[in-house]
Amino acid sequence: MLPGSISRSRVRWAIPALGLAVLAAACSSGSITASGPPTPPVSDRPSSPAKVQIISPTNGEVIHGSTVAVKVKLSNATIVPQTSTNITPTEGHLHLYLDDQIESMNFSDATTIGDVSPGLHTLKVEFVATDHLPFDPRVIAQVAFEAKG
Repeated sequence: MLPGSISRSRVRWAIPALGLAVLAAACSSGSITASGPPTPPVSDRPSSPAKVQIISPTNGEVIHGSTVAVKVKLSNATIVPQTSTNITPTEGHLHLYLDDQIESMNFSDATTIGDVSPGLHTLKVEFVATDHLPFDPRVIAQVAFEAKG
């Protein structure tokens, strides 16, 4: 893992705390999805001009080994490390999901995912606001790849 990202173990510790805070703030106005935090009603979320693209791995790529180098291109926005409820449409950070499970929260456009089991996988990268919630519409990219041991 590169500097500027939070590990899976730290994310697993932080997500429940973040989830409780977001859930308390959103009360019953949001819905909970299997692949992310509670999402407030569409009318409450700003849009973003950002575009995100996964440079590596490429769609359909075969990775040899259990480590996957991830490189992302973010356009029209800036990655910032701070968390804030003062949302700016061009500032946020990246959430990486491997097979719909949060893998890391990144403050960089490159990272490494370790301990990837052999088989087919889906990698999603989402540019989210500084409050960790998605923009509307969501700024997300996805690729499928295969890991071979």
